Amino acid sequence: MTGISDSFQRPINYLRISVTDRCNLRCVYCMPAEGVPLMAHADILSYEEIYIVVKAAAEMGINKVRLTGGEPLVRAGLSDLIRLLVGIEAIDDISLTTNGILLAQHAATLKEAGLHRVNVSLDSLKPERFNKITRCGALEDTLRGIEAAKTAGLTPVKINMVVMAGVNDDELTDFSAKTVSEGWHVRFIEQMPVNGDDSGFTKLFSVSEMRKRIESLGKLEPWKVDVGNGPAKYFRLPGAEGTIGFITPITEHFCYRCNRLRLTADGKLRPCLLSEEEIDLKEPLRSGASVMELKNLIEKAIASKPKGHHLAEGKKRNGRPFSQVGG
Repeated sequence: MTGISDSFQRPINYLRISVTDRCNLRCVYCMPAEGVPLMAHADILSYEEIYIVVKAAAEMGINKVRLTGGEPLVRAGLSDLIRLLVGIEAIDDISLTTNGILLAQHAATLKEAGLHRVNVSLDSLKPERFNKITRCGALEDTLRGIEAAKTAGLTPVKINMVVMAGVNDDELTDFSAKTVSEGWHVRFIEQMPVNGDDSGFTKLFSVSEMRKRIESLGKLEPWKVDVGNGPAKYFRLPGAEGTIGFITPITEHFCYRCNRLRLTADGKLRPCLLSEEEIDLKEPLRSGASVMELKNLIEKAIASKPKGHHLAEGKKRNGRPFSQVGG
């Protein structure tokens, strides 16, 4: 592993892989109620093709992989992919982002295959509100998944909450209190206006507003975490075993230290979540491209990585829904 940086001298060592565009929920900020047109199965990369891409990327400096979707656990045999990735010596961290609905039945198998940890998306602790936000989900399924992940040793289990003004911002203290009472690791995320029609977006509820609300429970002390490779800034409440993280894509964007690429389920390499530029890897893969040719394409993607996004200036993202690019 030699390491590679983009044109802004940002080291690139993290690959997010969408293994499917399918999802068993229809969260209001991610997907329209009717869903989106699904990719044909033949257009989705096989696990063996994903392995080839990751192996080439690992030889260039990628050492962290996160599996996403859609909902990754709706794809059959995900543990088979994890076993393949575990066999790549340079990869030292394999994680998963899930909505948790199917996690209880898969957690032990995922751990046995070699998965290190999970992030679980959870936007409400109120059953009726959870169902309304997800349009079809049951809160008890996700809560069971969280407990199963902890039991299996997929730790630390991080809980991701997208904070939506007037929708669930009144639950900030409820989530935060769980870092004290149950040792939860919660990350609060500013909602991004990512679609041209701003579907599901009301107005920005900023991290500064979140902190004011949470500090009614006590002073937030900065905290350094040892596990993870993301953009969150972490804190702890007095007496808490768990942590509170803030992810600020709008008010304090972290593009200046972005270290990641994204591989879509249909084999496109995206240098930036909020850019529509993509490098096709699927066709070269299926045409017998050599490892060196794949590396050249990966290098091209890294070189085209933009300096940052422009959401704060009002620019909207009009391309693929998050469910297709891995969020």
